[in-house]
Amino acid sequence: MARFPRALLAVTTASLTAFALVACGGGDDDSSSGGDCTEGDGLTVGTILPQTGSLAFLGPPEFAGVDLAVEEINEFGGVLDTCVEVLHEDSGDTTTDIASQAADALIAQDVNVVIGAASSGVSFQFIDKLYEEGIVQISPANTSPDFTTYERGDYYFRTAPSDILQGRVLADTLIADGHQSIAILALQDAYGTGLADSIEQNFTDFGGEVALKTIYDPAATEFSAEVGQVADANVDAVVLVTFNEIVNLGPALAEGGLSAQDLGWYLVDGNLADYSADFPAGFMEGAKGTFPGADPEPIRDRLLEIDPDLTDFTYGPESYDATALAALAAIAGDSYDSETIKDNLVDVSTGGTKCTGFTECAELLAEDNTADIDYDGYSGPIEFSPEGDVTAATIGVYQYLPDNTYENLTYTFGDLNE
Repeated sequence: MARFPRALLAVTTASLTAFALVACGGGDDDSSSGGDCTEGDGLTVGTILPQTGSLAFLGPPEFAGVDLAVEEINEFGGVLDTCVEVLHEDSGDTTTDIASQAADALIAQDVNVVIGAASSGVSFQFIDKLYEEGIVQISPANTSPDFTTYERGDYYFRTAPSDILQGRVLADTLIADGHQSIAILALQDAYGTGLADSIEQNFTDFGGEVALKTIYDPAATEFSAEVGQVADANVDAVVLVTFNEIVNLGPALAEGGLSAQDLGWYLVDGNLADYSADFPAGFMEGAKGTFPGADPEPIRDRLLEIDPDLTDFTYGPESYDATALAALAAIAGDSYDSETIKDNLVDVSTGGTKCTGFTECAELLAEDNTADIDYDGYSGPIEFSPEGDVTAATIGVYQYLPDNTYENLTYTFGDLNE
């Protein structure tokens, strides 16, 4: 694998939204966190997650997951007795260059690991920069299959599964619901086209027909042409691989006689959200959707302690797991530099003694820093492959209620190697 020196870039960060959190205590500090870590030049975690843009609804649970992990790490005593610092930056979306600027800002501040982005397309805007600087990147939400074989992915990991698995589960749900012919509307980026391809392949493998697959401009706000194509295709369900464009696409479909009640609607992790404030009551009723991740209940209350305003927990557990794993890799390698973290992430997530969450695993390492641990996370039993992918994961299937919120129907655990 390539090795690169860390370069300090001189960049202007005043235009970026950023803030730092150091939750630590000890010594004569009056902090109530209860930790024994000391402030200093320790592990620095940067985030590039959505505060603005089409995936901004995913930002709050992701930031809460990172902040919860940092709080727990520092209450335990930090990493190698030094408090962990986190620097938050906005990722924007694929229509902006915010993420690239955020990466420059974090590189200039000498971060050891970056958590983000949420969007696969956004991660591709800065993955090369982090590779060239030798900085580990762990995304809690990237699902594009393109990352698995990406040539400059030596420092890239993700705690969300490839869409190969989500496509399989969604296709299986469509077949189980009795649908034989579907249309797919997907945004044009690495996430949209990758997931659309996975759904199409799996649905046809299961015996169904994809009568229409249309890839649209993610900046579009008008969808009359796409609605007309779906109407002409005479299908019995439509799969909507979108981000926030659904707030325009959904009403357009309904006005064309293709509402969630007229035609089966199936959503994905990019748009499975609470629409109680966006649509009239009953608008989404009956629509189904999928997103990766186990039941968030074991960590829900702790995330709410970080952010009491949370109403959605999507990718919060994955964000916690990404941060906890980076810290455990540093402890296991006895150094918080990025190279050490990269070299130990696979080891702390596979084989060895099973443990759940940061504290339980860190206690094993505290007893013997040569201990072999196998981290299980709140998002599932994470085991990194050499390519940085999780090799197995849980996909939840959900259904919308009359108030345009959704409830879980089932969880499906799958192995990506099958």
